[in-house]
Amino acid sequence: MDVYEKLKELGLQLPPAPAKGGVYSPSKRAGNLIFISGCGPAIGGNCLHGKLGGAVSLEEGQACARDCMLNVLAVLQAAVGDLNKVTPIKILTFVAGTDSFDSQPQVANGGSELLLALFGDVPARSAIGVNALPGDIPVETEAIFEVKE
Repeated sequence: MDVYEKLKELGLQLPPAPAKGGVYSPSKRAGNLIFISGCGPAIGGNCLHGKLGGAVSLEEGQACARDCMLNVLAVLQAAVGDLNKVTPIKILTFVAGTDSFDSQPQVANGGSELLLALFGDVPARSAIGVNALPGDIPVETEAIFEVKE
């Protein structure tokens, strides 16, 4: 399965890798693993703001999680050069929600489903509820991939 062909079939394209928001490396390789720093959902300047269970609906949160994953993949592409050489190992999705919002796993499915469609498998995953995220974004995702060379 070619990741780039699958993206086209889904009507998606990788955005440019997002700009850094602080003092960190967008990716860091250790042996055959590559760690991708947290990415928000902003693509082309477009991004929802607010919390799940408040201004942001579950469906919008899932779309944000998918866009976070597209940004993760853009950083990965910049670091590795070919997404067909990687396997998703673990993702961590942070979901900013109201105190009563408890559907973090359903939000994170937006990113997991994209990985399933592109790679034919899903990684281990955690979905964590948080009070706030940088810039009032509703979702942020970080990831670990194995590089096959």
